[in-house]
Amino acid sequence: MNGPISLLFGVHAHQPVGNFPAVIEDAHLRCYRMFLRTVAEYPDFRFAVHFSGWLLDVLTERFPEDMTLLETMTRRGQVEWFGSGDCEPVLAAIPHRDRVSQLLSLSDKIERRFGRRPQGAWLTERVWEADVVPSLVESGIRYVAVDDYHFLCTGQPTEKLDGHWTTEENGQALDMFPISEQARYRLPFSPAAEAVAWLEDLARRGQRAAIYFDDIEKFGIWPETYNWVYERGWLTQFIEGVLASPLIRTAHFADFHREQTTRGIVYLPTASYIEMNEWTLPGPSARRYHALVEAEKQLGRYESAKPFLRGGIWRNFFTRYPESNWMHKRMLEASRRLASLPADDRTAEMQEMLHRAQANDAYWHGLFGGLYLPHLRRAVWNNLLALEAALDTIAPRTAREQGDIDLDGHRETFLRSPVLQAVCRDDGLGTLIELSAYEACHNFGDTLRRHDEAYHDKIDQALQARQDMASPDSGIVSAHDRVAFLHDVTVEDARPDTLPRALFLDTWIASDGSRHLLDHYQPGNDEGGNFNASGPGWRLDKQYAVNGHRLGVSYRIHGLRGRLETRINLSMPSCDGYGGRYILSDGSIPCGFGQVLELSRAEGLSLDDSELGGTLLLRFPPATVSAQPHHTVSQSEAGFERVMQGAELTLSWPLNDGEISVVMEYRPHKI
Repeated sequence: MNGPISLLFGVHAHQPVGNFPAVIEDAHLRCYRMFLRTVAEYPDFRFAVHFSGWLLDVLTERFPEDMTLLETMTRRGQVEWFGSGDCEPVLAAIPHRDRVSQLLSLSDKIERRFGRRPQGAWLTERVWEADVVPSLVESGIRYVAVDDYHFLCTGQPTEKLDGHWTTEENGQALDMFPISEQARYRLPFSPAAEAVAWLEDLARRGQRAAIYFDDIEKFGIWPETYNWVYERGWLTQFIEGVLASPLIRTAHFADFHREQTTRGIVYLPTASYIEMNEWTLPGPSARRYHALVEAEKQLGRYESAKPFLRGGIWRNFFTRYPESNWMHKRMLEASRRLASLPADDRTAEMQEMLHRAQANDAYWHGLFGGLYLPHLRRAVWNNLLALEAALDTIAPRTAREQGDIDLDGHRETFLRSPVLQAVCRDDGLGTLIELSAYEACHNFGDTLRRHDEAYHDKIDQALQARQDMASPDSGIVSAHDRVAFLHDVTVEDARPDTLPRALFLDTWIASDGSRHLLDHYQPGNDEGGNFNASGPGWRLDKQYAVNGHRLGVSYRIHGLRGRLETRINLSMPSCDGYGGRYILSDGSIPCGFGQVLELSRAEGLSLDDSELGGTLLLRFPPATVSAQPHHTVSQSEAGFERVMQGAELTLSWPLNDGEISVVMEYRPHKI
């Protein structure tokens, strides 16, 4: 007779850096607290936890009694801690030096607070690249948990994925536990008795371990799960069923790792969990991939073909989303600057700013990724710009600098004062792609365009036929399969943009009313910031200049007639909330950023934002002005939602030979 199966049960808790306090409180009350207080009643139920360092700090400050309970469970041997990067970066996307500092920061924090130093590590989004091995080993990590899918892609059979394997990189060895996809989809979505019976069946078949490690948010935060897991008692029933079964024993990864030998050597491909590999693909490719998967399922071949249907890799998000790529390359440059300082000039505060700017959530998008959430991108920019300001006090940068830092084939020009930075790109559009105010630590150019997402196809389908709910006794629907709407959206709301949501995107409206996008600007012959466009009998010169708190944009017109229209997309923290409002030159307040504004003749406009703690002032010659909110439609575990990304202002002037100048200035509120 086979011995009992070891249930290696782990949960991962994370909230993005910069997430709203109310969201974290709700997550704690409905999930973290409930989970911890439930499992604390069963000391024999051993399990592993990973809390990202930033979240751990917040919970320790705001909910110390529950963190004390977690400490009690740790010291009595019920809880095993897993480490990771402190602010939950994707380790593969940051330099080795930052991987080590992130890993050590969280391990040190756990040891100080809970008296245990992690031997295992959670890999953010289970993103595996072999070159993270030396960083993990150098940080004292002995094993990690990754998806069984990673192993299947190497040709390993499922029946051998019941324990840890060993890999190496440049002679440095690391062990890996394969997380069961079947377990991820069963817990907690199938009835508790069925889940326990499934584990017992694995034991009867001689499997050594059932390996589960997944988001704790599935236990209370995902739709329907609070009622299912706590009010209807799933978690209690599952724990009691496991503890009562002679075929199952709960164990720590550390115990299993110590007691059992490795399954052998393995080299995993670059991969993440299987859903992520689909999310990384551009819309057209994602649709083809999804169709291929569905065809294989209908033919009954999917399970055998799955290892060979790999999709993309996590880094594809930098290719898919230029906004993510720009943040990432700006972060890498800040990391390089920090590392180049003498050790005595580098401070713990600077290191923390960099760590927070490396938090993964705002760099990607799938069912969970936060690229579409402005407040998460803003948190990256807040920390990145605060770090740059601190670095500038020690090693100031030049007022003008050029280079292709995002590697897109187009040169960028950085125009700087001590308090303002504007970045333009030589891509023919003559726009600004970044406008950062260091006093506010805010990038006004951080506006996300509408991207083509394969899941947008579900909108029209769901609008025609709403998805049936699962029957009360058959379990609940996983967020991966659920279609719901948080807002009323249409297919038109999700139509992709053909141009970036930049600042000062120009259109010439000819005298006959025809519209001509000025997309053939050529850079001037000076050090950057100047552009010109021309045609038969006309020429338009455009210049950007930064002086103190002010950005100046000037147009010199020669022979061009009709109207000049420029679109200015501005990221404002209040978005369509109560704190964002337009103020006219006479001091009147016509509306908020979430509303439409039309002005027939204006000489200025102010955007006042309480979240920002300041006002962005625009001054220009008499112009026709229109403003409207810019929304995107994205999918989260809760459903489809419309998210305001920024305010789109359009200024328009009649054309005559001469000059048109626009001045923008950020002014903080007086305290």
